[in-house]
Amino acid sequence: MADAKVIPFDDDRSRGGAGQRPQRRRSTGGRTGAVQPLPTRGGAHDEEPPAEERAEEAADALEQRVARGLAFLRRRLTGDYEVDDFGYDEELTDQVLMSLLRPVYEKYFRVEVKGIENIPAEGGALIVANHSGTLPLDGLMMQVAVHDRHPAGRHLRLLAADLVFVLPVVNELARKLGHTLACAEDAERLLGQGELVGVMPEGFKGIGKPFGERYKLQRFGRGGFVSTALRQGVPIIPCSIVGAEEIYPMIGNAKTLARLLGFPYFPLTPTFPWLGPLGAIPLPTKWTIQFGEPIPTDGYPPEAAEDPMLMFNLTDQVREQIQHTLYKLLVQRRSVFF
Repeated sequence: MADAKVIPFDDDRSRGGAGQRPQRRRSTGGRTGAVQPLPTRGGAHDEEPPAEERAEEAADALEQRVARGLAFLRRRLTGDYEVDDFGYDEELTDQVLMSLLRPVYEKYFRVEVKGIENIPAEGGALIVANHSGTLPLDGLMMQVAVHDRHPAGRHLRLLAADLVFVLPVVNELARKLGHTLACAEDAERLLGQGELVGVMPEGFKGIGKPFGERYKLQRFGRGGFVSTALRQGVPIIPCSIVGAEEIYPMIGNAKTLARLLGFPYFPLTPTFPWLGPLGAIPLPTKWTIQFGEPIPTDGYPPEAAEDPMLMFNLTDQVREQIQHTLYKLLVQRRSVFF
């Protein structure tokens, strides 16, 4: 499949052709060279196209959508599509997976995005965000925010934990979305290719923390993400996410059950597992994602990536900026749900 290629969507046109459509009726108004006044709304010279023309345009649009859909299915069945070395399938992500995530992003969590201009239009960059919510929906919503709101329509490649890639179905979907293992080698390779990479250094400590510790950042590890950014000379962009903490208020942790299942934790919430499958539905909180000002790393010498004091200082700077922004967003928030 590595040598497969992407075939562009068929540019099918209506068999009738644009030239066979009825022309819109425009009144000349006895034009003599002078500028004529615009017709008044609802007057005799209204520019509203006839119902027949509107119906034909709608039919053309539907025909083109069906043609694009059939072309997409044909490429899927014949294998004429492209994936990279990490398993990322850009066409499937754009055409299907983003379309599935977008209603959750727009209608359910009603995500508000700030500071999107701080993400560069091209070249590598490392986005570092807080992690929360019991299930990693925050990473997916951040991915949609970058894809849909950035003027360049950039794709965010997330670094994920080992557990993601051992779960059936989840593993395949994560690969197709562009996620890869959270290791320095993969991160450096993606950044070196000019990709936008996202990391959540809190890991399971952040996503599985009790509800009483919400919006209090956990330890950021040993600063491996800073070392990676220094080696590639890419900017670090702090990202603060408000709203994810409340989707599954974790009031307990069944540690014995978690060990039996091989999970880092087994959450107990006010609705799960007491309500069964219904308890797995997240609460419809209102989200805000803010991308902070980039922290440049290209001014440091190559040996800076091995300086533990510098890594500690930069890690602390990123962490403090995210924490400060979280507090500021919480003060500005009117309600958890509105």
